[in-house]
Amino acid sequence: MRLDDLPGELIMWVLIVSELLIFAAGITVMMAMRLTDPPGFAAAQAMLDGRLAALNTMLLVTSGLFAARAERAASQGRHGAARIGLGLAALGGVLFLVVKGAEYLHEIRAGVGMDSHPFFTFYFLLTGFHAAHVIAGVVVLGLVAIRARAQPVQAGAMFWHMVDLVWVLILVPIWLLGQGNG
Repeated sequence: MRLDDLPGELIMWVLIVSELLIFAAGITVMMAMRLTDPPGFAAAQAMLDGRLAALNTMLLVTSGLFAARAERAASQGRHGAARIGLGLAALGGVLFLVVKGAEYLHEIRAGVGMDSHPFFTFYFLLTGFHAAHVIAGVVVLGLVAIRARAQPVQAGAMFWHMVDLVWVLILVPIWLLGQGNG
């Protein structure tokens, strides 16, 4: 495969790969730290509500479907359908942020903060940085929906799919890995 064969603009791929590398570095350091205190990480992880993570996963994956449908509609010249798809994708992002905000509020009220345990340091850093990307993605989806032309919609959808992928990558070590291994 040549670079010319990639869909979209090369600069979007550079952005996506660089963002994935940043998150991968954070996840790698978290996993290395987990090796120093498996029981502490498991106990901290058990304090999280996996149901909210599942809900947020559903919201982001569904919004990714709407972004993909918007991309297809824009490429077919169906600008109204593209706008609707982008709007629904952005709505999924907003709902994700509402759920994440409620989750943070619950944790803070329970006395959990970044300094409670190294697990929570990584939890708040990775999910907070991801939430910042969700906010950026919602803004991007809104901006490209204004004209809903094929190339900008494709770029917005690519960014949104990166946001989805990052969520799946952080979901595993934060909510799934080590469950039951306290």
